Amino acid sequence: MLDVTVIEDAEAAAVSLDPIRARLLAELAAGPASAAMLAGKVGLPRQKVNYHLKALERHGLVELAGERRKGNVTERLMRATAASYVISPLALAAVQPDPDRFRDQLSARWLLAVGARLVRDVGALITGAAKARKRLATYALDGEVTFASAADRAAFIEELTQGVGALIRKYHDGNAEGGRDHRIVVAVHPTLKPEAIAKPEVTAKPEAIAKPEGTVTPEVTVEAGAAATAETALAVDSTPPGQD
Repeated sequence: MLDVTVIEDAEAAAVSLDPIRARLLAELAAGPASAAMLAGKVGLPRQKVNYHLKALERHGLVELAGERRKGNVTERLMRATAASYVISPLALAAVQPDPDRFRDQLSARWLLAVGARLVRDVGALITGAAKARKRLATYALDGEVTFASAADRAAFIEELTQGVGALIRKYHDGNAEGGRDHRIVVAVHPTLKPEAIAKPEVTAKPEAIAKPEGTVTPEVTVEAGAAATAETALAVDSTPPGQD
C-alpha cells in the first residue's frame, strides 16, 4: 500500500468524493475487509457495499487482497491502494489554477495556485516514474518559525528571498549539456490551529466542513522537485514537468 497517491482522473475523483465510498476507503486503508465485514460498519446491505467496492475497484482505488471461504460463499477481501489520496488539479483540467495568470507573491490565493500546481506536477512525475520503473528525485523541507512582529516576518522573507536567489545564481547553468531543470517552491503562511483542521464525518449525507482559522505562527515550506527552470523569486518556475 502506498502512503499517498494522486488521483488525476475526473471520474475517479468523483467516485472518491462520494461520502460512503470515502468511508469505505478509510476502512480499507486500515486493513483488508470483505463486503460483509464492511456492511455493518457503514450501515448498508452487503449488496450495496459490493456495488460501491466495484466502482472503487474500477478506478484503481481499491484492489483484491485475497479470498476466503465462508460456508458456501467465497468472499473477496479488498484493500485500499493507498493510505490517503490527493485529487490533482488535472481532475478539473479546464479550470485548474494557473499561477502564471496572476503572479503576486503576497497573495494567499496565488500561493494556493502554486500549491495546486505542485500537486499536479509531482503527481504526474510519480505516475511517469512508476511507469518507467525509475526512482523520482525530490526533496522537501518543512518547519515552523514564530515571529515576534510583522517587521521580523518581513525581514525574514527579504533574507529568504535573497538567500534563495543567491543559491539559484550560484548553481543555475542554463547551458549545461544534459542538465535537468528543477522547480523550487518556498512558501510562508500562518500555521493552522489543530482544532481548526476540520475532519468531516463521513456518512450517507455529507456534513458541512468548518472553515479553518489561522494563527500568527507562520509555517515555512521549501520543496524542490524535477520540474522547471529556476528564477529569483519565492516561487520559482518556468518549464513543464518531466519524468525520471
